[in-house]
Amino acid sequence: MNRVRTADRTARVVLTACATLVSLVIAAILLFVGSEGLLLFRDVSPFEFLFGLTWNPPLGRYGALPFLVGSVAATAIALLIGAPLGLAGAIFMAKVAPPWMRHILRQAANLFVGIPSVVYGYIGMTLLVPWVREHLGGQGFGVLVAGTILAIMIMPTILGVSEDALRDVDPTLEEGSLGLGATRWQTIWLVVLPAARPRILAAIILAFARAFGETTAVQMVIGNSPVLVRSLTTGTATLTSQIIMEMGQTPPGSPWNRALFMMAFGLLVVSLLMILLVRWVSNRGVAR
Repeated sequence: MNRVRTADRTARVVLTACATLVSLVIAAILLFVGSEGLLLFRDVSPFEFLFGLTWNPPLGRYGALPFLVGSVAATAIALLIGAPLGLAGAIFMAKVAPPWMRHILRQAANLFVGIPSVVYGYIGMTLLVPWVREHLGGQGFGVLVAGTILAIMIMPTILGVSEDALRDVDPTLEEGSLGLGATRWQTIWLVVLPAARPRILAAIILAFARAFGETTAVQMVIGNSPVLVRSLTTGTATLTSQIIMEMGQTPPGSPWNRALFMMAFGLLVVSLLMILLVRWVSNRGVAR
């Protein structure tokens, strides 16, 4: 008995230490990136940084609005494409497909998760960009191709989490709906989907965070022009693509370097807010 209690205490101490270490690492990252980024406002006003349209560090212009708009636009396109397709796939796998087909499709979705982002970017650069340039005009590079690539990358997340949510709905709800004379599709639309809504929303929020923070694939197809989005098929930039393009060539401690740190800090804050939102949505669903 004493050995069991000692083992329990040891396990509790080890797990507590691991959780504390992870929390300290996250806090240290936030503190370091935030402290470096906030020093920018000694040289540049917050209004100019957040709402300025010109990014020209050699001339002391650090307007980050084009990158913020580019990130939001690419992510919005990704969700508009990926969320309906991912949800439709989840409904098919959870409620329509036979077990053997569901198993194959689930493995295929898991395979997409493991593909490196650079592969998605290379496919977009070699296939989608020339196609868009030829059929839709413009440079080909831009938020349309970036959003399409991101949609493919986030679909497995939406599909996997949404399928689990749909399959976990209480079977008695479906049986009661069918027993009252509703068709299978009416039951799915009016009973199953509302019951699984909190976890589906959580999947979409996770996909948003994934798309908003993607770097390599977006950098390869966005065009990397530090200008405000003018159309779907002309080059622009996102927060992540601009950071990866310029971080290696900025002098440490310069306003240019601190501006990039500030953009990175903004990405961290958005990610943390998305995690908190996911937890709030999930807890609200459990409470119901």
